[in-house]
Amino acid sequence: MKHVLVALDGSDPADAAFELAIDRFVDEGDRLSLIYVAEHLEEYEGMPGGEPMVEFLDERVERADSRGLDVERVVVDGDPSREIVKYVEENDVDHVVVGSHGRTGVSRAIFGSVAENVTRRSPTPVTVAR
Repeated sequence: MKHVLVALDGSDPADAAFELAIDRFVDEGDRLSLIYVAEHLEEYEGMPGGEPMVEFLDERVERADSRGLDVERVVVDGDPSREIVKYVEENDVDHVVVGSHGRTGVSRAIFGSVAENVTRRSPTPVTVAR
């Protein structure tokens, strides 16, 4: 049994990561964790429209459940790349799948890339989906 972690943020590349994970990396009996990391999550709690930010997680959990996968929903507050790597280290994750936003040039230099940071820091293999 392996443990696969998929980082989700509601974007198209994250959806591609989810699809790739359930199609190619997760088999029945494996553990699938779907993680959403938001900076300042407490600011969204209780606000109108705050919960829909993570409704996409529930939809993917239902989809994975319907395929017979053991799936968990993880919502964490903090820096996305740090929290993803921390989760990997603390939860015996065997493989990480993340989406790439495809930033280039100045925006990549300024904002960095969660996918790139996770790939550099993760102690386990990382697959980046587009």
